[in-house]
Amino acid sequence: MTTAMAAALRRIQLGNALAAFGNGFTVPFLFVYVARVRDLGDGTAGAVLAAFAAAALLVLPFTGRVIDRSGPLVVVVIGAVSAALGALGFGLSTTAPAVLAASAVMGAGIAVLQPALATMIVWCSTPGTRSRAFATQFFLNNLGLGVGGLFGGMLVNEHDPASFTLLFSIEATMFLVLLAVLVTVRVARPVEAAAGSGAGAASGAARGSGWGVLLRDRPMVLLGVLGFVIFFACYGQFESGLSAYAVEVTHISTATLGTALAANTAMIVLAQFVVLRLVDGRRRSRVVALVGAIWTVAWLAAGASGLVHGAQAVATALLIGTYALFGVGETMLSPTVAPMVADLAPARLVGQYNSAFALVKQLALAVGPAVGGAIAAAGAWSSYIVMLVLCCLAVVGLALLLGRRLPERVDRPGSVVVARGGSPSGSGVEVPESAAETSAQGALSPEPAVRSGSGALSESAVLSQDAVAVCGAVPSGGTGERVAGAV
Repeated sequence: MTTAMAAALRRIQLGNALAAFGNGFTVPFLFVYVARVRDLGDGTAGAVLAAFAAAALLVLPFTGRVIDRSGPLVVVVIGAVSAALGALGFGLSTTAPAVLAASAVMGAGIAVLQPALATMIVWCSTPGTRSRAFATQFFLNNLGLGVGGLFGGMLVNEHDPASFTLLFSIEATMFLVLLAVLVTVRVARPVEAAAGSGAGAASGAARGSGWGVLLRDRPMVLLGVLGFVIFFACYGQFESGLSAYAVEVTHISTATLGTALAANTAMIVLAQFVVLRLVDGRRRSRVVALVGAIWTVAWLAAGASGLVHGAQAVATALLIGTYALFGVGETMLSPTVAPMVADLAPARLVGQYNSAFALVKQLALAVGPAVGGAIAAAGAWSSYIVMLVLCCLAVVGLALLLGRRLPERVDRPGSVVVARGGSPSGSGVEVPESAAETSAQGALSPEPAVRSGSGALSESAVLSQDAVAVCGAVPSGGTGERVAGAV
């Protein structure tokens, strides 16, 4: 990775952390603000959250095409301005139509920011550094949300609407600061030829456009299904079914529930980079399968917390442990799932793939609370726990199945090198990384002839995948090779 790439990535991460800090000021208080402070009722508050999700679902199907055609910065500008206007509108709204409109505008803005930022991270990282880049983004997101929520709780006063207006104004300012930071980032778009060496090309998904390419990419479709189950079984339950279960069945106080949520955030902040070192170099699909196993234990602990009668301390510890185990799993997902999406995508469709996966996440976050809330209303708690245990076991099975279909370079980045020669087909072959010598600078080094799948011999150059820079990749004499270029 060049110095310019590293500097650009630091700015992207800084802007992302500031936006998360602003979100943390308001997200925990949205329901209370609409229902109690503005006295618009629980029904309107629920509709506000639904409008937030619906707006995201409406804009994400079109976001990827804009990113791939015009670049992520255009979408960042649209998203940041929309999110800022929506946040400010929240703080000033006093009627149901006004808060619903503000919710839709802010929801759409935040939704399109996600794939735009992810695409910028992909453009400013290499396959070897991408896991750390996404893990850092996740860490800063949670740190920003936690710190923002802490300060927001200190400033807010349920009996003073002006205090909420201040919170939403701070959030709007943070989105504009995000925009100010990111417009200074100069990121080179990967050249079209780079798409030919992506994993998406290897699966026959390099030709065509948009959704057609993605839907023919079987590993990506399977990853989307896996992602839906992951988000449904974890994030989709945090503020709905699991919270209701904790209060209604485990009988913990709302203050203790806050402690459990804090344990989740603390686990992420404290363990993220330790976990990153532990999973580095391991097959991503197996790491995700392990997450499913850990979350299975978490849901079993939650179920046990509702069966412990007369030992409230034990029940409370089990419930807090559930949230902590979810945090451990989240730290393992951050350096695996998002990089897999990026590495599967043809270079010219990175925005489309990131937007599609963001859409899957939003669908799960819409369906998850609805299902959790319906089961909570029916009081069918045993069925609730069984359903989510089965979902987590499905994560294990889907992840292992995905591992059999992923290209080696996607499942275990850095384990192979790409040899490209002058054979008539122009195709490359993969050989173990230990078989090649690469310089410290990642330069091309001549190797003896390598036999291709067709039996032809050609003079090849071996390029360590970790040394391939995605930002500013340039074609090399039409032989199908890629070399790192300066941003």
